[in-house]
Amino acid sequence: MTIADSPLLAGDVYSADCPSREVFGHVTSKWGVLVLAALAPGTLRWGALRRRIGGISEKMLAQTLRILEEDGFVHREARPVVPPHVEYRLTPLGAELAERLLPVVEWIAGNVGAVLEARSEGRREGR
Repeated sequence: MTIADSPLLAGDVYSADCPSREVFGHVTSKWGVLVLAALAPGTLRWGALRRRIGGISEKMLAQTLRILEEDGFVHREARPVVPPHVEYRLTPLGAELAERLLPVVEWIAGNVGAVLEARSEGRREGR
């Protein structure tokens, strides 16, 4: 039996001491959700992934990919060629997570106008 299969290991993201809180932070970070969503359609090389996620620096992309790889959501494949050829794709665990995140990403994209209007209205009312 692996750790992941243990019935005793259930996460509680509301508990400060639970490891799931750290995973939650990785996934919901500014770049974590975007990397997972960008990789949902399939494998991407570094440059294509960076172009897909506007505004992400090389440092933040590398850091986010490393963390998501450590958490088991992203698979990195480096091919021994010159120049280096590195591809990233979601693992089955990452694909399952992305399937749940994509509706949130799509909801935000579809409702950004209403959110901006609410924000503007709040400022007019002095909130």
